[in-house]
Amino acid sequence: MSFKVPLTPISRPAKASVGKTGLWRFLKPVIELKKCKKCGLCWMYCPDIAVTFDEMGFPHINYDFCKGCGICANECPTGAIKMVREGL
Repeated sequence: MSFKVPLTPISRPAKASVGKTGLWRFLKPVIELKKCKKCGLCWMYCPDIAVTFDEMGFPHINYDFCKGCGICANECPTGAIKMVREGL
């Protein structure tokens, strides 16, 4: 079962055009796709709408807008998302 992003106004961030917001984070989420079950919880809980999906339904992080809050990693039921130090 894969998650499809609904076409709602929330999936089109209005502030994204203002500028990159992920420049000051010191931790970033990294997704281990082998563990991912495509549930979409990372997208659902991301306050920055920094999670997108590829054509196979796997999530990917847009680091230009990710602030490194770690909510996606906390909500991931399979532990597929780990927070790692920026620059590593």
